[in-house]
Amino acid sequence: MNKNINLTIKNWAEEDRPREKLMLKGKASLSDAELIAIIIGSGTPSISAVEVAKLILNGVGNDLNALAKLSVKDLMKFKGIGEAKAINIISALELGRRKGDTESKAKTKITSSDDVFLLMKPHLTDLSHEEFWVILLSRNNTVLKKQQISSGGVSGTVADPKIIFKLALEELASGIILVHNHPSGNLKPSEADKSLTTKMKKAGHALEISVLDHLIFTDNGYFSFADEGIL
Repeated sequence: MNKNINLTIKNWAEEDRPREKLMLKGKASLSDAELIAIIIGSGTPSISAVEVAKLILNGVGNDLNALAKLSVKDLMKFKGIGEAKAINIISALELGRRKGDTESKAKTKITSSDDVFLLMKPHLTDLSHEEFWVILLSRNNTVLKKQQISSGGVSGTVADPKIIFKLALEELASGIILVHNHPSGNLKPSEADKSLTTKMKKAGHALEISVLDHLIFTDNGYFSFADEGIL
């Protein structure tokens, strides 16, 4: 008898197979590993798709945010994952990110730093590099536009005030909110962050465009200059 026969999903009880389990019990009943198993479709001759999925999750500490940061090449290092399966995983996670972005569009008026966090979370979580964005607001703080200004390395990116205020003037914005992420996870603003914020506030005053806040993002939270009273 083949000693690996019990490892294949086809030989499991029907209620234990991910696809069948989803049909019988609903999507909420599936574990993260079972959902990933459905995405990758099959395992190897020696381990099931669920076991492959468990290997991947163990490799990222069972952290889906960490999984979302992996590249195709990173995923292909796991046993049983080729290029096509790696692409499937990345595509599924990107759809989840875009779903969050779509949901955030329903709230178009900024009333607090929490609103900014929810608006920008789909763009700035799960990144291994730094990005700088600006949110342009009308007089009543309705979002006119959110725009990426620059994308850089792990330790920093460039934010040119001339580009930011040119964009604000083109959109006839009354106020702006600056947003960038710290891939390191450190929420403390750097001296460069503080200097840029001061420079932007002075430039905005001259143009009658208010700099309402500057948020620093990490995957676990945010720092608001306005909330901390240092804007």
